[in-house]
Amino acid sequence: MPVEESSVLVDGPWRHRDVTANGARFHVAECGPVDGPLVLLLHGFPQFWWAWRAQLVALGAAGLRAVAPDLRGYGASDKPPRGYDPYTLSSDVAGMVRALGARDAVVVGHDWGGVLAWTAATLHPRVVSRLAVLAMPHPLRLREAVLRDRAQLRACAPIGFFQLPRAPEARLRRADGAYVGQLLRTWGGPGFPDPETEARCRAAVQVPGVAHCSMEWFRWAVRSRTRPSGWRFLRQLERGVGVPTLHVHGADDPYMLATTAHGSGAWVEAPYALQVLEGVGHYPHEEAPQQVSALLVAHALGRLL
Repeated sequence: MPVEESSVLVDGPWRHRDVTANGARFHVAECGPVDGPLVLLLHGFPQFWWAWRAQLVALGAAGLRAVAPDLRGYGASDKPPRGYDPYTLSSDVAGMVRALGARDAVVVGHDWGGVLAWTAATLHPRVVSRLAVLAMPHPLRLREAVLRDRAQLRACAPIGFFQLPRAPEARLRRADGAYVGQLLRTWGGPGFPDPETEARCRAAVQVPGVAHCSMEWFRWAVRSRTRPSGWRFLRQLERGVGVPTLHVHGADDPYMLATTAHGSGAWVEAPYALQVLEGVGHYPHEEAPQQVSALLVAHALGRLL
């Protein structure tokens, strides 16, 4: 059964609203003073803005303006048929910063949101004051690992399945999103996810359009490898990141291996720190929320790097 978009508008100590950026409408949840320094929190797959619930509260309590959007194709944001390439998606991020009335932001990304964070800091450096990435190596480091490390290639094998037409979407929707729960359990650390997290993520993928749009992110990532636009993107990433960068990774991440995270600092021309969290899988901000929140607050306030 399809699920209404309104189902992702979870009540809590945050404010819900829409902003328009890069020609699309984005739902955002916001916490903290409206005049505080902006921290933009970009979720990954198969999730939505609610994954950042602990960080929204912690950052807001520290006097920061924390904003977690549903990214293009997810949650209560627009789901256009095109635009799931990093050029458009990173322009979404830059546009959101401006639409929220800020000159720049601390950009934090997890998983696919991490790819966007790395990309926005490279292609739109003026809108990113600081960078934090969770559970996602630099894209060039990941490409290197996939080509040379069979363990990393095996770990991200589901991406191959996601290239098929229609079948991944059908599997994501089948049995009220049971496959989403399977992915969360497979990629997360011990005890993750809790029943509420699984239920909310399974429901969110049933919102019409989400299953297909979320797969389009993965399809561009693979198909672009044989296209001029993809080659150009990789060359542009060679510019590197010029802002202080915090990199957080779970030691037990079975999807993006900790060994792959190491080496990402080669593309950061500024202070860089990699924090590897023991006993944590692919979802550090939810598996170790207090620890990650403290790191993000310190980083956003310039106390860490």
